[in-house]
Amino acid sequence: MIGIIDYGAGNLHSVLKAIARLGYETKLITKATDHDESIQKLILPGVGNAKVAMDVLNESGLSDYLKEQVVNGMPLLGICLGMQLLLETSEEGNVACLGFLKGTVPLFKEMSEKIPHMGWNQVNNVQNHFLLNEIPDNSDFYFVHSYFAKPSEVNDVLGTTNYFNDFASIIGNEQVMGVQFHPEKSGKYGIQLLHNYCK
Repeated sequence: MIGIIDYGAGNLHSVLKAIARLGYETKLITKATDHDESIQKLILPGVGNAKVAMDVLNESGLSDYLKEQVVNGMPLLGICLGMQLLLETSEEGNVACLGFLKGTVPLFKEMSEKIPHMGWNQVNNVQNHFLLNEIPDNSDFYFVHSYFAKPSEVNDVLGTTNYFNDFASIIGNEQVMGVQFHPEKSGKYGIQLLHNYCK
């Protein structure tokens, strides 16, 4: 069972449909009491504003729920804004985030005046990570974002993408990981990445 964190994120249902097409059962989690022992992995989707998202997560108790589950060893995948929320702080609203990974989320303006970064772009596989199994290096994925992840630890960068400069488009470790692009909208390699995570 894959638990999908429901805090009003815009891409929630497209993620649900993609996971269901792969044959995995899902359960929406809107509060901590929605959790049950059949849930083996969590996905934190996200479209929107970091401060608004963190306000909802904090007020609903989902921040504490996620922190408790991660401490207990539960795998977690963040998607787009959900990935950015894995870091310590975001410049979008100057908000404290979940802090599972060290680093910040700055606006693209420090790299390029052309924001948002939107459309298909290549991901360079930096590390040999299970998320990237059967996905060729420099495969294309679909991006829509104005802020980007800037991990403090080089070992937390799993994949990079060039948008005038290189930025981290896949981050994490063996338990907590995130992708800046939308795998649910990225064709066969996006679906493969979701399959790699879920299995």
